[in-house]
Amino acid sequence: MIGEPPGLLHVGQVAHVRFQGFRHRFSYRLWMLSLDLDRVGQLGLKLFAHNRAGVVSLHERDHGGRDGGALRPWVEGQLAQAGLARFAADLRLLVIPRVLGFAFNPIALVFCRDGSGRLGAVLHQVKNTFGGQHAYVLPVDAKSGGIVRQVSEKHLHVSPFFDMAGGYRFAFTAPRFEPGARFAMSIRYGAEEKPRMTATMQLVARSLTDASLLRQLAVMPLMPVKIFAAIHWEALRLWLRGERFHRLPAETRPNHSTERV
Repeated sequence: MIGEPPGLLHVGQVAHVRFQGFRHRFSYRLWMLSLDLDRVGQLGLKLFAHNRAGVVSLHERDHGGRDGGALRPWVEGQLAQAGLARFAADLRLLVIPRVLGFAFNPIALVFCRDGSGRLGAVLHQVKNTFGGQHAYVLPVDAKSGGIVRQVSEKHLHVSPFFDMAGGYRFAFTAPRFEPGARFAMSIRYGAEEKPRMTATMQLVARSLTDASLLRQLAVMPLMPVKIFAAIHWEALRLWLRGERFHRLPAETRPNHSTERV
């Protein structure tokens, strides 16, 4: 939107609490980028590259259809199928970028707004460590106010220590894309009255510059590798404690389509 920078750096923390079986909690720091899909080329940074190799980069083939096509047309198609095409005027991607060529995003968000700047939909792109991906395309209630709440059934096997039962309840602050803005998000998995797991994320926006990127690379290098390794480390801890293992359902294996709600 006019007046917003084409990109921002977001720094914060994510935490998970498991209630089913063994109670298990962990948290870690992270940093992400929010990028206007129509203005990524205007960033003009030495440390950031778009669809090519770089220290930090966004490769659109990592997301969406993952068929080499551009991300915007894919998001437009997802919104159209959900009857939300009018909110494709402005698309803002919140994502963990590639760092030195490695990419992994447990969740990436596309905030979808109409020409007036109204947030009307959010695309929650969820990935598991087995190569699977699913896009939850969910509308935003015009009366949601400062907190946006969305609900969806579960359509992707994410953790091998949970089955496919239950659904998700997303809640997050209405996003603002300016330095200093805070963004908080929670995901409750399971029944409303008895969640099986909760995940929370707290982020603060900062100006996206080569200097700010360099600081995060110095403090938290190889961010995607760290997250990928942390997921497997926590899974190993659960397995060693005797938590039940659920095999990956055939319909959600990487060679099957897991596109959209």
